Amino acid sequence: MIVNRNRGIIGILTGGGDVPGLNPAIRGIVSSAIREGYKVIGIKRGWAGLIEMIRSKSVDNSDCYEEFSQTILNSTAMREESFLHSSRTKPSDLLAEEVPEHLKDLYNEPINDLTPEVIKNIEFLGISGLIVIGGDDTLKYAFRLHKEGVKIIAIPKTMDGDVPGTSYCIGYSTCISRTIELITTLSSSAGSHERFLVIEVFGKYSGFTAMLPTTVGVANRCVIPEYKFNVNQLAELLSDDRAKSPGKYSTVVVSEGAKFNGCEDIQKSNGVRQGGYGEELARRLKIASSKYNGGKRVDTIFQNLGYLVRSGCPDFTDSIVPIAFGDMAIELILNNKFGYMTAINAGRYAVVPLEVVDSTSKVVDVERFYDTELLCPKRISYFDQFVIGLSPADFFNKQKIVDLKNL
Repeated sequence: MIVNRNRGIIGILTGGGDVPGLNPAIRGIVSSAIREGYKVIGIKRGWAGLIEMIRSKSVDNSDCYEEFSQTILNSTAMREESFLHSSRTKPSDLLAEEVPEHLKDLYNEPINDLTPEVIKNIEFLGISGLIVIGGDDTLKYAFRLHKEGVKIIAIPKTMDGDVPGTSYCIGYSTCISRTIELITTLSSSAGSHERFLVIEVFGKYSGFTAMLPTTVGVANRCVIPEYKFNVNQLAELLSDDRAKSPGKYSTVVVSEGAKFNGCEDIQKSNGVRQGGYGEELARRLKIASSKYNGGKRVDTIFQNLGYLVRSGCPDFTDSIVPIAFGDMAIELILNNKFGYMTAINAGRYAVVPLEVVDSTSKVVDVERFYDTELLCPKRISYFDQFVIGLSPADFFNKQKIVDLKNL
């Protein structure tokens, strides 16, 4: 039974790329908030909703925000796309053509900072606590707002698993599960034709999404952004793996941010963006393979998994943990504790200061966990209490992990 129906207004937004698990997080927040007597406003399309809205009660801003109710959530429970949609809008670095029409007279520089408008719009909506669900960029901007006095609670979300301060991010579990499933499926084609299977996955700055599938055995090798490799070295390793395999194929998982010696020569005009060299790597592996395969080239199958691993239904972990994160966010608000991010560390729910997102980064510790000669994960000593995906940045910030009861 709700005792107080006038606690205030809570805002929610999801920024950055979409991932499975966003809707469970939103449902967890809204259910807990309504039960505790809050009104909930969902901001649409991430930070875009907070710069495109017009501060007037007479204007229809339904494209920028809407009030949430339990009825709305129940009626859309089976939707897979985010209730609130998303965007990669960053209000502090907005190009002139991206500035909303009603603000162009005030902001007409090549790059504009619309943070003052964001803060005014939050105040206009009467939001007493803003819950931001996002990855590194989204949460860094959330931390800036926190420093400027906005009451922020953060929930980590990214398939790459590289938000500092937590060993789990919404979407990461489904990404890994689906990557393993898809590589296993594609292996039948690689084996049928005795080829190299080259799989490109997300991970522009960190290699966790490549490391884990290789660790569980669906790939022989992986190349990651944290270590620049040699194509001939990889071709030799894959050729040896293929020769020893009963199926006569071998597999490498390539982080989109992985770089090899000579990749700088690839011109962006050829369609290769920053990172994303997987297809070119497959071509070069085919050429180099003849050196290690009796003069015969090994054909390759290249597949960029892309949105296949970030869309659709969440797995079990990404269905349950986001609900808990949502409930934790409301509990923080109830206790008037802002500037924190929900997390999982050492296998336990925790909260960490939001500043951890802005003060450090989370990447694979190559020296501890990646074999640069074999281009694969090192053997892990679980007696060292290592949790896959937990980086040195997390250990460094372990002292900052805060138990909610002790805030």
